[in-house]
Amino acid sequence: MAGRKVLIVYAHQEPKSLNGSLKTVAVEELSKQGCTVTVSDLYAMQFEPRATRNDIVDCLHNSDEFNYGVETWEAYKRGGLSDDLIEEQKKVQEADLLIFQFPLYWFSMPAIMKGWMDRVLVQGFAHEFPNCYDSGLLKNKLALFSFTTGGSKEMYAKGGINGDIRYLLWPMQHGIMHFCGVKVLEPHICFAPEYVSEEKRKEMLLAWAQRLKTLWKEEPINCSPEWYFK
Repeated sequence: MAGRKVLIVYAHQEPKSLNGSLKTVAVEELSKQGCTVTVSDLYAMQFEPRATRNDIVDCLHNSDEFNYGVETWEAYKRGGLSDDLIEEQKKVQEADLLIFQFPLYWFSMPAIMKGWMDRVLVQGFAHEFPNCYDSGLLKNKLALFSFTTGGSKEMYAKGGINGDIRYLLWPMQHGIMHFCGVKVLEPHICFAPEYVSEEKRKEMLLAWAQRLKTLWKEEPINCSPEWYFK
């Protein structure tokens, strides 16, 4: 929709991968709609995933005992976070929609993306108890997790060997996004792209493009345990 702003946080090493193509499709389709699309290409940026003392550029709140959560909270309040964090937080703040594009690693997101979550979504910026979940500081934003798997759809079914794919989404969608107040759209999952034909992969890209055409009309999921574990 014209005027909307989208941030795509993208984590894949290879631009020619299906993840790379999914990211490109999203940029092209959303731009056609008049959206302003920004991409944080974490590998290309060589984004630092480690949460360290270097994230605070001025003096510490407590130099005797380092507590990352407390120090980044205090640094955020006084404008003392590192430039890379301030830049990413600005992108998040301006976005109406956050799309996370990645391959599933060990039932979760790649470490570089988890590091983005750890470092960017600090207390004071994304949450500040009791302002969490429905009253989180990033309320009025939407998020969508778009990812690929190694296993088939059957393996991630409720009775499959990996368990229901929704179980894996609980810590990512609920524990991070919903905790920060973000409303979550249905995930977009491309199952086992490495084990299907080129034709099937093209169909995956087409399905993503088609969904994006009406994305702004979608309603968020019911952010409750029932959605994940029913």
